[in-house]
Amino acid sequence: MLKAIYIFKNDYENSEFRAKLNSKFAQSVTFLPISFDNQDNFRVFSPDEAINLLQNGKENELIKAVMAKFDSIKAEFIIVVGSGDELLDSVLARNLNAPFLLSKQNAHKAKLLGFKSICDIDEISNLQSNYITPIKFETLLYQKAAQKSKRVVLPESDDNRILKACDILLRSNAVSITLLGDKGQISQRANELGLNLDKADIINPTTSNLIDEFATTLYELRKSKGMELAQAKELIKDRTYFGTMLVYKGLANAMVSGASTTTAQTIRPALQFVKTKPGVTSVSGSFIMCANGQIHFYADCAIMPNPSPSDLAGAAIATAATAREFGFEPKVAMLSYSTGDSGSGPSVDTIIEATNLLKELDPSLDVEGPIQFDAAIDPVVAAKKLPNSKVAGSANVFIFPDLNCGNICYKAVQRTANALAIGPILQGLNKPINDLSRGCLVEDIVNTVLISAIQGE
Repeated sequence: MLKAIYIFKNDYENSEFRAKLNSKFAQSVTFLPISFDNQDNFRVFSPDEAINLLQNGKENELIKAVMAKFDSIKAEFIIVVGSGDELLDSVLARNLNAPFLLSKQNAHKAKLLGFKSICDIDEISNLQSNYITPIKFETLLYQKAAQKSKRVVLPESDDNRILKACDILLRSNAVSITLLGDKGQISQRANELGLNLDKADIINPTTSNLIDEFATTLYELRKSKGMELAQAKELIKDRTYFGTMLVYKGLANAMVSGASTTTAQTIRPALQFVKTKPGVTSVSGSFIMCANGQIHFYADCAIMPNPSPSDLAGAAIATAATAREFGFEPKVAMLSYSTGDSGSGPSVDTIIEATNLLKELDPSLDVEGPIQFDAAIDPVVAAKKLPNSKVAGSANVFIFPDLNCGNICYKAVQRTANALAIGPILQGLNKPINDLSRGCLVEDIVNTVLISAIQGE
């Protein structure tokens, strides 16, 4: 059953409508987040305060505050009362996952709301909704990370975006941060930017008393590949190598880099001594996509240009594991231009081979392939093309046939559907080492750090 239902302010003011609702849910709590009522109804903002926030571009601040209050309410069922602004009500309802209950007078507004609605109060008990907005998902990331209480190292302290993200993360108390660089320079830059980084642990890789220990470890791990001790001592002073070694030694739980370095620079030390998990032949990069109230996982979108069937199967297993880490039971679609036996060709054969291998490696996974994207995501199309499939129409893990497809698709969805794209999450390594795009925003860094903390052991 739903946790909450959303009603318009004018319906709440209708005594007959309200009496029927209260009789149906006698043990419910009424929540008026934006109202003049400041008594027992958990008000968050007055209408004037809400308008002021919206006028100043602080919509997200308003939404997050309402969500926080909503989540704090201990009740089996919550009746959320609207603000009087139907556009704002639509936004709040989606973020609270509270479908609308409309009176007969407001029934005509159903299609305008952009969210689930019913007009019959008796339908509430059977109504299902699991709508997750980007803001809601980010809130869940903070909650999950706070439960883990892990430390993440950020090597690129010379990037203002990193410092700004660090400030946000430290204020949240969801994760501990280690910054690499000169403490004086970092402090000076933080002051110039108006940031508080006092809680961050700052280590200078070029002067740290850990250099000798780390260099010796690196040498021992790589001497069979021809590395000399002197070379290891110089290499370990590189911030990416030093940060990766912190994770390898257990002095940090994860590392996030790539704001000013390439993916190759980020991943090279990890491949050299963190290594891949047993049975994993290659590293893949997935993105968490949040759009239209759904969470999807895309891979590989970052690492493998021309994956083999084995690579694709490995990426599917890793991405399914990522989905489970965030509470989603994976349904895997091995994507192609063909659904079932509708098409043929070398690339289709690759997907068929990868799918068969995946089923052998993990028989417990729900997987379908080859399958087109529309058949994987749309129940109507799925019913026509693969009517007996457990995955078609409800897939949430999408494995693309090559890097071209994966990278283009996630960016197209991100830009045209205004989707939240978090990643790439580097999968298959023994420890969480995650990459950033050099064009990343502060919020991208924050989300990637939170995900890395959640992955950390």
